[in-house]
Amino acid sequence: MAYHECMQSSNPVLSRYEPKEGKAGYAYDEGVSAYQSAAAGGSGSADVDTAFRQVTASGGARLTINDVIVKTFAVFVVTVIFAVVGWNLVESMPWLLWVGLIGGMGLGFVNALKKSVSPPLILLYAVFQGILLGSISNFYNTLALSNEYEGIVLQAVVATMTTFGVMLTLYLTGVVKVTKKFQSVMMVALVSYLVLGVASLIAAMFGVGGGWGFYGIDGIGLVIAVVGVLLAAFFLLLDFEAISQGIKLGAPESESWRMAFGLLVTLVWLYLEFLRVLALLSRN
Repeated sequence: MAYHECMQSSNPVLSRYEPKEGKAGYAYDEGVSAYQSAAAGGSGSADVDTAFRQVTASGGARLTINDVIVKTFAVFVVTVIFAVVGWNLVESMPWLLWVGLIGGMGLGFVNALKKSVSPPLILLYAVFQGILLGSISNFYNTLALSNEYEGIVLQAVVATMTTFGVMLTLYLTGVVKVTKKFQSVMMVALVSYLVLGVASLIAAMFGVGGGWGFYGIDGIGLVIAVVGVLLAAFFLLLDFEAISQGIKLGAPESESWRMAFGLLVTLVWLYLEFLRVLALLSRN
């Protein structure tokens, strides 16, 4: 959607800031409360000051871009720290990969569906994701080195950060607008890709693609992997729109944790897709 529009969204984070029943989100509710308080309490400066605080802080400060940046930095620091832990311990404790995978998936669903924001659960999610990333990065690195392909992890990190910068630029300049149609197309593409992923996993169990499933099929596998990268990259635009609308509609400052969580989910997905593409290239 364009920056100035409000609409129903299929983005689970963005949908929390949309108008409900003719209202205009957090800012509307806080404004009504402030107006009523000021009208009931008189026109003194103390009443005006109280009303202003209610407009800008209903149980806490309103969301700003600085809040999102700080919380995002925090969750990424935790993720990186535990990625180092996972990288160094997975060879002696291979079960760590499954701990990170199962723990990350479980907490991912909890945080995505939870109505109230829980910073501890989001940080714990970052811990499990870090363990998963470190463990699986070590696996891919070993695989690539066996094919005399070096630097796969560094390349995936650089590609992820570069893509983040490119998509942010496209969003801020308005080259790509997050419309309702765009969101619908992205959700259909996501569901289709997930179905394909499950089918590929089942095929891999029967030895298709040398154990890689559809991704291991020459030509087709690389195309599917590239589609995964593009899909994850474009989902960053939905995260940017969620942040933009949250700020515009006066979301509480605590929602910055949810924004950071959304960015982490998408960037982890993007990084893993880049790792897969590079691993497939290393096979060739």
